[in-house]
Amino acid sequence: MIERETIDKIFDTANIVEVVGDFINLKKRGVNYLGNCPFHNEKTPSFTVSPSKGIYKCFGCGAGGNSVNFIMEHEKLSYIDALKFLARKYHIEVVEKEMTPAEKEKQDVRESLIIVSEFAGKTFTDNLHNSDEGRAVGLKYFKERGFNDSIIDKFQLGYCRASRDSFTLLAENKGYKTEYLVTTGLTVKRDDGTKFDRFSERVMFPIHNLMGRIIGFGGRTLRSDKKIAKYLNSPESEIYHKSKILYGLFFSKNAIVKNDKCFLVEGYTDVMSMHQSGIENVVASSGTSLTTEQIKLIKRFTSNITVLFDGDAAGIKAALRGIDMVLKESMNVKVVLLPDGEDPDSFAQKHSATQFYDFIEREETDFIRFKTKLLLEDAKDDPVKKAELIKDIVKTVSVIPDNITRSLYAKECSFLLNMEEAILVAEIDKLNKGEQRKQFKEEQKHEEHTQPVIEEPAITEKSINEKFDEFEKEIVRILLKHGKTHLFTVAQTLEESEQKVFVSQYIARELRGEIEIKSPVFQTIINEFETHFNSNPNFDVKYFVNHENPLISKTTADLLSEKHTLSRIHSQNGSQTPAEERNLKEVIDQAISGYKYNIVMDILHNIEAEMKRLENRGAADEELSLTFEKFILYTQMKREIAKSLGNRIVLKR
Repeated sequence: MIERETIDKIFDTANIVEVVGDFINLKKRGVNYLGNCPFHNEKTPSFTVSPSKGIYKCFGCGAGGNSVNFIMEHEKLSYIDALKFLARKYHIEVVEKEMTPAEKEKQDVRESLIIVSEFAGKTFTDNLHNSDEGRAVGLKYFKERGFNDSIIDKFQLGYCRASRDSFTLLAENKGYKTEYLVTTGLTVKRDDGTKFDRFSERVMFPIHNLMGRIIGFGGRTLRSDKKIAKYLNSPESEIYHKSKILYGLFFSKNAIVKNDKCFLVEGYTDVMSMHQSGIENVVASSGTSLTTEQIKLIKRFTSNITVLFDGDAAGIKAALRGIDMVLKESMNVKVVLLPDGEDPDSFAQKHSATQFYDFIEREETDFIRFKTKLLLEDAKDDPVKKAELIKDIVKTVSVIPDNITRSLYAKECSFLLNMEEAILVAEIDKLNKGEQRKQFKEEQKHEEHTQPVIEEPAITEKSINEKFDEFEKEIVRILLKHGKTHLFTVAQTLEESEQKVFVSQYIARELRGEIEIKSPVFQTIINEFETHFNSNPNFDVKYFVNHENPLISKTTADLLSEKHTLSRIHSQNGSQTPAEERNLKEVIDQAISGYKYNIVMDILHNIEAEMKRLENRGAADEELSLTFEKFILYTQMKREIAKSLGNRIVLKR
């Protein structure tokens, strides 16, 4: 476990705008920041970040919390791992209490693999700049490719020497374990026990994760031997999964957010040349077909992708098949076809950023329009090829989730293909229904193998928690927002001096006795607020925002970020009550009285049911009389509470 002092330091240091801004595009709106929610698809931004409160809240899907909650949800990390994630970001040393042996082993292995990779990166960089072989071979290659010192340093380029095992021997002499060298793929170990460097005599392109740590490498040979693979990548490991990584994203993510667009290219040098020309919002798929994980990585920063193609027709057609997945993720995809003989690397080398952007603006084409025209040129007047083309286009349009967008594309494709729109729409619907049936069958099959057979539960009333949740939520919201506010002063008497009463004290007093908060989370907040306020009236309510229990911190963030309205509690003539700050006691009384009213109504409901049961079994008059007296007592309480509520309408159950 991480020590409390370290946790507090992480919370104090982590800036919610910086943390969230690393993953999505935020724009300042007044005192807050606004962006598209990363947890659900939306076109109108409803995701708000409050720097003063240190919280985020989506008014679309309800997601909310603090910096740690965001990292937990976004990166699918545990509470402890999310804290470590932020600690690394802000260079905070994490001192942990004793973990279980299994937890410690897993963490140590992962960290060791990254440390070994970073040592390799430094070694390769040192080879490039400080060895005769590195300068004569590696640095010469990069210079001949047109890369300046700034780009070479920025991307931490390097060189692995020609000696078959020089790196492995160096690493082992430095104390790095052979098993980690083999696991990362830096060293290859034969069955006979001999070892050699995987990347021997190659220029090296380190691959970074989103935090900028080296997790793998791409190595390019400079030899002309066709039997040797031109590019060699690190193998899959605990820290490196090629399908989940985009080359250059660490260096490009801020520019992607700023421009709200990501250029997608194929290779390492494409990314580097574009950076050198001043275009930094670019990533590479590193020669592999796009994966869903890579698309979702880009979507964290923007919903707009522009794919840059060179003139290779075969390569374009192969790439088109993978871009359907981008559309499926509700992203906007455009295509730019570079001039014949050019790729992003060579084109960027010859043009400035302004010239490059001007070219893209002129040539950028909607992906489906581009694909349709390309395939039409290939099909020409061949009816068989044209039929295949139509099926291909229909399949592409069918994956678009948004109905309106899909409908507009169907209309445009019908024009381009010279076909009736109704026919295309019918085919699209058929494909979608087929896909839905397939998905349903797969889900059913999965459930049959994973879910136990259970009987369908009987229909019951709302649970107690559901009944009273609105009232409890309102009481705790008022406590968090106004708990330290002076509510009124009790006048001095002969026995006691003048006494100030604060909101938290008043709520605590009103909730004592028979009233019991049903929600453990809300009850914990009330109890801890009272304890902290009594010991320090100036304590910071951010204590709950940064609570070690993620459920409490998320609940607090939700309550503090809710837009308080009085639409549920009206005066008899329909006019709203004044602002709650000016009528705080009335607002508190309304919430607590409404809560009491519903508790009493629930008790009365149970008494009525009990009276019916007694009558049905012919209970004695004395037993019936006692139950009836309870009914009269609680009916009177109900009337008194209703009177205190005045003309207000109690929240419905």
